[in-house]
Amino acid sequence: MNKFRDYILPVALLLGFVFHGFCATIKWLVPYLIFAILLLNFVAVDMKKLKVTMLDVWLMLFQIVVSVGSYLILHALNVNEIVAQGILAGIICPVAASVVVISCILGANRETVTTYTIIGNLMAAVMVPLIFSFVGENRDLPFLQSFLMILKKIGVVIGLPFFVALFFYHVAPKVSTTLSRFKGYTFYMWAIALFINLGQTIDFVFLNGEGNVSSIIILAVASLVFCAIQFGFGKWLGGKYGDRIAGGQLLGQKNTSIGIWIANTYLTPLSSVYMACYSIWQNLFNSWQLWRHDKKTVAAK
Repeated sequence: MNKFRDYILPVALLLGFVFHGFCATIKWLVPYLIFAILLLNFVAVDMKKLKVTMLDVWLMLFQIVVSVGSYLILHALNVNEIVAQGILAGIICPVAASVVVISCILGANRETVTTYTIIGNLMAAVMVPLIFSFVGENRDLPFLQSFLMILKKIGVVIGLPFFVALFFYHVAPKVSTTLSRFKGYTFYMWAIALFINLGQTIDFVFLNGEGNVSSIIILAVASLVFCAIQFGFGKWLGGKYGDRIAGGQLLGQKNTSIGIWIANTYLTPLSSVYMACYSIWQNLFNSWQLWRHDKKTVAAK
């Protein structure tokens, strides 16, 4: 099925656009798909090699400093507040739970990607309620309540498969070995999750687009610019630590579902269009990366 891999993401985009209403009704399936994807990838990880490095530290610092800095600069320049909020939420948004799928296909180190998937999401769980105590529509929301809300959103999907994999690693290694043989199918599971996510994202834009066309266009352009910046800077930073692919994917590939939820919970809801558009850009870029990778692989044979 690998020969069809280059077309799966564009097809998911197209189907998500056509069947966006249907996707909005089955969005409850996505957490189960992500759980399965992460479990199959985590059981393939050598747990002894998981460690925090300076690459992880720099990635976290970029998300915190650039998100807050960009918002403060845009706010000082009296730029559209909705755009400033969208950019803030978009940069601090945690790395996609399924980032390991694309990253490992492209050649990234599985342990490097897994480590930041875990700590990057925990960082967001702490920083988002802290930052949005001073910005947005729900500044009076207590920190602990905000923290637990976010942790509930990401903890079960990311934490549970990790601890299940850890249990198998130590107690039932044969189960880990058996499950790891199916990790190649995670890409296609992710394509299904992508189809649903993009569909509900497009449905959201349709529902909220009337009367807000100019703001949506600005948010779409801003998301494209910052998508390029984050993938580009991430690749440069990753190159400094021996894993260019991991750096780019970990900084550029966002959990847009969480990002949309963050914007709707803490900010002006229309700002979530930034993450909706970002979802499209990042997946188009991933499609191009996969096509380029497969082309190089065939040429090398």
